[in-house]
Amino acid sequence: MFRIEKTFIGFAKKINWIAAGAVLAMMLLTTADIVLRAFRRPIPGTYEIVGLMGSLAVSFSLAYTSIEKGHIAVDFLVNRFSAPVQALICATNALTATLLFAVITWQSILYGTDFLLRGEVSMTIQMPIYPFVYGVAAGCGLLCPVMLVDFLSALRKYRSYGNRQRKITKA
Repeated sequence: MFRIEKTFIGFAKKINWIAAGAVLAMMLLTTADIVLRAFRRPIPGTYEIVGLMGSLAVSFSLAYTSIEKGHIAVDFLVNRFSAPVQALICATNALTATLLFAVITWQSILYGTDFLLRGEVSMTIQMPIYPFVYGVAAGCGLLCPVMLVDFLSALRKYRSYGNRQRKITKA
């Protein structure tokens, strides 16, 4: 299992760099548009491009942020439970997130395919939208195995508490 985890971590890091590049491009494009507006030469489609790149920035950073445990967690209630219950809650959470993002991935693929078949493009610059929807699917799809590893890890932790409990009662 450790080798699979390392593979996903490495891939998530690389995809996260794409997300960082998208944020940088959004920042540079927005800055250039603001400067050029002062000279009455705005960049057409800036709003569209920034929005589409934002979808990639968010979806491509999901997996790595999850690996780093960088998402906001409100666990003041969960911390009051015993360690086995905390592990069970964590496993349930990870499994639910895996299923949710699997559905989001599947629906994004269907949505992107619909855009591709209909030839849907952005309004101002006529850029195809489907690659960005497929990008969202890819980002969410990469999150699924990461969350599945979290689920299995939490389940393993929960089982280890049960094994310790059996050893204590036998002694």
